[in-house]
Amino acid sequence: MLELDHLAVVACDLDEGRAAVEEGLGVALQPGGRHPYFGTHNLLLGLEDGLYLEVIAIDPKAPDPGVTRWFDLDRMQGAPRLGNWICRSDDLEAMVARFPETGTQVALSRGDLNWRMAVPRDGRLPFDNCFPALMQWDCAAHPAARLAASGCRLQRLVVAHPEAGALSDQLAPVLSDMRMVFEVGAPGLRAEIMTPSGLRVLT
Repeated sequence: MLELDHLAVVACDLDEGRAAVEEGLGVALQPGGRHPYFGTHNLLLGLEDGLYLEVIAIDPKAPDPGVTRWFDLDRMQGAPRLGNWICRSDDLEAMVARFPETGTQVALSRGDLNWRMAVPRDGRLPFDNCFPALMQWDCAAHPAARLAASGCRLQRLVVAHPEAGALSDQLAPVLSDMRMVFEVGAPGLRAEIMTPSGLRVLT
């Protein structure tokens, strides 16, 4: 089975991503860290219900990783945007066998956090990146538990795609979350988040 774990806002520059999210939600992001394997770095925001949001970008100080970066960051252009949603499993191997197009497993770590992520060879997930990235935590800790409360709660995550029905059908047997909505439309994600200043939307 899959559970919604976190959301990823992708950006060409981390400070641009920070500004976009902080202006959009009206709350401050918290420090994240670096991912040497992919040459990326991030900032974090704790959400209610054990979720979190990350802003992620290529780290200009990191050497070329020699691999295609996750979250399709090698092709990232334009303004920061909600680019990916990430689901965790207690049996990533089984989920990757079920959805082989999600990629091969990569073992990653940051401090005492250890996890595996399925990453496509070209960095691009199925359904124009509207399919969730799949992961498994291999540690007792979870980033959301370490983040300060922001007063923000995900109300709905809308996944739009011309083949939304097919996407929903593939995920339905392994993902049940009332916050998830699949709509026919141009590929994209929309997170409706209740904040201390009211309902805000990230796209």
